[in-house]
Amino acid sequence: MPRSHDTEGDAIEAMLASDARAIAVAFESRRRPRRRRPAVEPAPAGPAARDEAAHELDLACVLVINAVEAAGSLERFADDRGIDPEGALVFACLLHVVGHTRAADFWWQFAAGGGSRTAAYCLHLSHRRNGELRDAAFWRAQAAHDPQEPPRPASGVHGRRKLLSDAARHELLIQWHSGLTPHLPAALESVVNRLTVDGDDEEFGEIPQPDPGLVERLSREV
Repeated sequence: MPRSHDTEGDAIEAMLASDARAIAVAFESRRRPRRRRPAVEPAPAGPAARDEAAHELDLACVLVINAVEAAGSLERFADDRGIDPEGALVFACLLHVVGHTRAADFWWQFAAGGGSRTAAYCLHLSHRRNGELRDAAFWRAQAAHDPQEPPRPASGVHGRRKLLSDAARHELLIQWHSGLTPHLPAALESVVNRLTVDGDDEEFGEIPQPDPGLVERLSREV
């Protein structure tokens, strides 16, 4: 898929990629062996490693949803329905915190195919959470790949609305820091759960579709 050349999209991708790299460094440093070992077939991920990956994935999604450009990126994606990797990334993270994990994987793949390294990193964590180490390694490599061109600066974002209310965004962070699985209030979950579903995909199951007005409905729920 071709990469998005939207100026504001480049800004959110740069910011979220920076967050993802910070998460990656912390994650890899905790599991890196002290002595160098020859390359071998990846050992099955134990429950602790899978839980850790799930926890890191939750954090990545909270950071994406809380980003200043999240609402604008999702609005472009939902309203225009073009190839917008950054908007697809935000939508996937929103689905993840609502519990549509397989559909989130679908939209992360869409975003990663468009060049989003943050989406690729989310897929790395998703597959590691599921004990799928070969796929996890593939997406980890994609997340580490630098783009050919540096991100361009964004236009002014003063007065840009947030995707969720301050209370909802702060609650997601509090839940994560408390060791809980982040989730949205029932009213916000209902907004997502009422989205049109595109069939029943053999690999990903039911896949909610973004629609015009989604950001507006999310932002007005308190």
